[in-house]
Amino acid sequence: MKKYLAEMVGTFVLTFLGCGAAVALGCGSDTASIVGTAIAFGLSVVAMAYTIGGISGCHINPAITLGCFLTGRMNAKDCGMYMLFQVIGAILAAACLYLVVSTAGEGAIITTSTGANACSYGTTNGLIVEIVLTALFVLVVLGATSKTNGATNNFAGLAIGLSLILIHLVGIHFTGTSVNPARSIGPALFQGGQALSELWVFIVGPLVGGACAAGIWKCIHPEKK
Repeated sequence: MKKYLAEMVGTFVLTFLGCGAAVALGCGSDTASIVGTAIAFGLSVVAMAYTIGGISGCHINPAITLGCFLTGRMNAKDCGMYMLFQVIGAILAAACLYLVVSTAGEGAIITTSTGANACSYGTTNGLIVEIVLTALFVLVVLGATSKTNGATNNFAGLAIGLSLILIHLVGIHFTGTSVNPARSIGPALFQGGQALSELWVFIVGPLVGGACAAGIWKCIHPEKK
């Protein structure tokens, strides 16, 4: 149970700090806000990797969990429970962020958003972006944490966090960057409107991307340590 709770806490931190930065910085209003939001998401992953990595592996993302399941790193029960607790963590984080925003007062320099995702150029574009970016991200996770990858897995948290920054720098303009169904579900429930109607894109896209990454990794990973 501790590893499930660790996933909930980790996803809470990722969602609250990442989306919180997007809200506080008014992500998308200028280049600095985009870079700042990207860094916030990446650093959140680095922080959690070295906090709960030894407990649960620090997936904090259903797409990563799916990739690990499809590559034989975990069983079906753990896969389902990880995803459930990740979503719970994201919803709790979105609720807290909503409280912060709604009680900030008129003088607060923040947006009314909860950091929810939206397809800026249509759902087809959004789906493609989320599939490709998630596949790249999960591939990095699978490679960086592989036992066949030598000592490099000692720096997995840093590699994963930095790659998430790069992913956000590319994707924010198009979708706000999800690559994580849990991170999208929580804010969308409180944002409503377009975020909720397009939520399927940010569930299907990352899960398909995670499955693609698992397939790619199976083709290229070394057989021996």
